[in-house]
Amino acid sequence: QAVIYKGTMPRHPSGWALDDHHYMETGKVFPVCGNTWYMLKDTRFAEHFQFVGDFSTHYGIFEGCGTSIPYASSGGGTGTKGG
Repeated sequence: QAVIYKGTMPRHPSGWALDDHHYMETGKVFPVCGNTWYMLKDTRFAEHFQFVGDFSTHYGIFEGCGTSIPYASSGGGTGTKGG
């Protein structure tokens, strides 16, 4: 499955970044895993994308997807070990 960003989000006419490894250029087909597809399809972002695919074929884990945290670490978390 894949998505195509329409370029319709304010201040993001040429592309939009969901996180550190999902930058979608306007009008280009961007292959995505099922989790990302649903994160876009079932949220307020849906109107800004065209959705391609029907989940009839499973392509496995995408490179860089599902193996690490999808956002930059600030190194200054709010939690402390041991409470």
